[in-house]
Amino acid sequence: MSTFVYKVRDVRGILSRGELEADTRAAVAASLRGKGLTVVEVNEKKKGGTSLSEALSDMRRIKPRHITIFSRQFATMISSGLALLRALYILENQTQNPKLKTIIGDVKKDVEAGTALSDSLEKHPRVFGRLYVSMVRAGEAGGVLDETLNRVAAQLESEDNLRRTIKSAMVYPLLIASFAILVLTAMVFFIIPIFAKMYDQMGGQLPLLTRLMVWFSNTMTSIAGLFILIPLGGAVYGLIRLKKTPQGTAAWDRLKLRLPMGVGEIVRKLAMARFSRTLATLISSGVPILQAIEITGETAGNVVVSEAMAGVKDSIKQGRPMSEPLAGMSVFPPMVTQMIAVGEETGAIDTMLSKIADFYEAEVDAAVKALTSILEPIMMIGVGGIVGVVVISLYLPIFDLMNVVH
Repeated sequence: MSTFVYKVRDVRGILSRGELEADTRAAVAASLRGKGLTVVEVNEKKKGGTSLSEALSDMRRIKPRHITIFSRQFATMISSGLALLRALYILENQTQNPKLKTIIGDVKKDVEAGTALSDSLEKHPRVFGRLYVSMVRAGEAGGVLDETLNRVAAQLESEDNLRRTIKSAMVYPLLIASFAILVLTAMVFFIIPIFAKMYDQMGGQLPLLTRLMVWFSNTMTSIAGLFILIPLGGAVYGLIRLKKTPQGTAAWDRLKLRLPMGVGEIVRKLAMARFSRTLATLISSGVPILQAIEITGETAGNVVVSEAMAGVKDSIKQGRPMSEPLAGMSVFPPMVTQMIAVGEETGAIDTMLSKIADFYEAEVDAAVKALTSILEPIMMIGVGGIVGVVVISLYLPIFDLMNVVH
């Protein structure tokens, strides 16, 4: 027998906790219900100590595609007529990710004990966010859980595709930048010192460019370099910590919208795509409009859009349309506000939002490709310029060898 920790409410609604020994969670739940109590939560009491395998399992990351596959398979099983517990049992057995397998097992045990599926998922916020839980709760209430799970999977797939598009487009520029840093480091720490020793033995006045390179190399390879690198590293660390604060996050999100070379425009289009897709999915899943707007603000990924959602929520509470406050915010293009206004007038706002999301997702894809096509030659020229300047500075004394010797 195992020891279980439970939370229950009595007939007066007072919450209480306790422990009970039983073979299964279902047995604990049945025993508590037999006493006239409403079961809120039943969990197996964890024993002290953590094994190495459990520690390694906790370190493994659950990727968005794992949740997408889980949602698709779950929806297929529910629509095929399988019971909820049976579907969770199958998913637990066939899931390859150890961490997700454990979480599905916990959800299955909670459902078996009488907890609603959405409440069970809500206990794992790092895996199933508020967007996911709210949609599942709406699907449970409307009796369309399979359709809701399919919408969740489609939402996750759209976000994952956008993320993959941006990452794959930035791989080549990042490789070039890393190569440039590696080459410059090798020259500063290894190649330039060899030439500097050779020129010291030869004597004479070195060209200005060569002297600058030798000075830079000597500085970076000596204690003086530490007095440059340590404050620089401290400044970078400080900026990273500042960015994690609410004020720093807000400032960074506003700065991203103003970045040059089309980067700010890509950030703006990405925010519009995410806002439109999330709100459309929530509304079409039956989530109440005020709750849908609140969740959209929380999951927008940009403080500017989150603040806009707060204004929209207040506007709807006062009986005004959603498009009215959005029209006065610069982050929302006129096309977005006009299409939302048409959607409100025709009663098809979720359809309009889906069309906006499709448009901006395609725009992000095209804009990222255009940006990388510009960045690649610029970075190649930059790398060539850095290497060229260093090589020329090292070979200038050789070209003027007679003057150096005399």
